[in-house]
Amino acid sequence: MPGIDECLLEAMLVPGARGAAVVDWISGLALGSAGEPSGGDHEATAAETAELARMATEYRAFAPDEPTGDSNGGEAKGPPVEDLIVTTRTGYHVVRFVETTFDSSVFLHLWLDRELGNLALARLRLTDLAERLVLG
Repeated sequence: MPGIDECLLEAMLVPGARGAAVVDWISGLALGSAGEPSGGDHEATAAETAELARMATEYRAFAPDEPTGDSNGGEAKGPPVEDLIVTTRTGYHVVRFVETTFDSSVFLHLWLDRELGNLALARLRLTDLAERLVLG
């Protein structure tokens, strides 16, 4: 199971990857980053991406109230949004929320070149990384 550094290295192996980060969406701090920051600065990019993540998880238009249990009758965990995809003229930003046994507020952010990146593959890889990521 990969830690933050290994996770970021694996994320950067996705075709077209330009930058990746593990971010705490409550504080907006980057817990780790690799590659280029899309905004020119890793910390500013983390803070701006965290703001987007907070909005998606807090606004009812994106995360309507759901039953408190999961489909197996257990308590639902993690944010009500699984991932976010933002498309720009030159790239894609994929944000994947990480579910943990504790009250997690972490997501993976991958920035892809639009010409070279494969959005479907990136989403699948981030899903896998988020499930295997070990924090702590």
